[in-house]
Amino acid sequence: MEMKPRRQSQAVDIGGVPVGGGHPVVVQSMTDTPTANEEATYRQTVDLIEAGSQLVRWTVNDDAAAQAVPGIIKRLRDGGYQAPIIGDFHFNGHTLLTKHPECAAALGKYRINPGNVGKGERHDDNFAQIVRVAIKHGKPVRIGVNWGSLDQELLTRLMDENAAFPEPKDFKEVTYAAMIHSALASARLAEELGLGRDRIVLSVKMSILQDMVTVYHRIAQQCDYALHLGLTEAGAQVQGIAASAAALGILLQQGIGDTIRVSLTPQPDIPRSREVEVCKHLLQALGLRYFKPSVTSCPGCGRTSSNYFQILARDINEHIERKMPAWKKEFPGVEKMKIAVMGCVVNGPGESRHADIGISLPGTSEEPIAPVYENGEKTRTLKGDGIKDEFIAILEDHIKQKFG
Repeated sequence: MEMKPRRQSQAVDIGGVPVGGGHPVVVQSMTDTPTANEEATYRQTVDLIEAGSQLVRWTVNDDAAAQAVPGIIKRLRDGGYQAPIIGDFHFNGHTLLTKHPECAAALGKYRINPGNVGKGERHDDNFAQIVRVAIKHGKPVRIGVNWGSLDQELLTRLMDENAAFPEPKDFKEVTYAAMIHSALASARLAEELGLGRDRIVLSVKMSILQDMVTVYHRIAQQCDYALHLGLTEAGAQVQGIAASAAALGILLQQGIGDTIRVSLTPQPDIPRSREVEVCKHLLQALGLRYFKPSVTSCPGCGRTSSNYFQILARDINEHIERKMPAWKKEFPGVEKMKIAVMGCVVNGPGESRHADIGISLPGTSEEPIAPVYENGEKTRTLKGDGIKDEFIAILEDHIKQKFG
């Protein structure tokens, strides 16, 4: 299946990072530290940026958090970290942004949830207050609708209207409509207040894959605002990674999505930057962006009695991680290179020929030699105890010859 052309969306400049308008899909993440804890927030933000997060979102939920924002951002900039910081506001954003102008000026973007800016008449007033602050400081806004905090007054009104129809729709369909209505109506209000279309990003996050895909597909057909994708509350570890990759992959394959986040439940022994790594692997698997050479490696079977191919694949990946900062500067284009590390003769030679450079290690009952292939041709055969070091040396030479 061919990937559909990218949806034509309005470009939005977020602190120097272009989102939408045909620009590459942007990776972002969010800290889980209390923002008032300046040291912890600084350190986790640095980790996320160094992992590849181009935008980083912070919770700004009280005066202490708002007061901490300018100082942490200054420290980041002084340290050479330029990624824009997004302020995540719920319930009291209108108050905090007005009360703390230094915070409003320092942030690169504001995230508003129209489901909790206020009720009744206060809803539009509070929303408008945030938008006016954004206009004053020249900041873009993400209007982020989430079905876990969907505007209940809006949902109730749509449910009542639906009940009066001769053939009412089911609850799920009304929820879809409420999600989209909340996002688009809020965007229209923001534009009426003077916020340009090139300052608006929308999201309609849900936690069930098929629902989330449906809503994003529908809103993409109804507007040209830049869209931020995310499967909210995706879960932890394998569950969260699999669900997020499936949901985002479906939409990106359809050409929908300008910036993405993978939301994983934190684990004590897993860094927050795992979210960023999943985003990067997903975009590279889809061929939308390239971050480092990819390693095709054998899953193993009864023919691969030795674990040497596993060790070599691990070592090659670790070597790439260490060398990429230098390779990126010295060898432009190296991030698109494909390397194969295979474990037996069944698929080893074929996969190695398809790669830029590959090695086919011997499986059970095979001769203890490892042919090396470069650009589709067998170039040499390795054997003995020094295969790893020899192959890494060949890899380094291949990169210099091809990308130098």
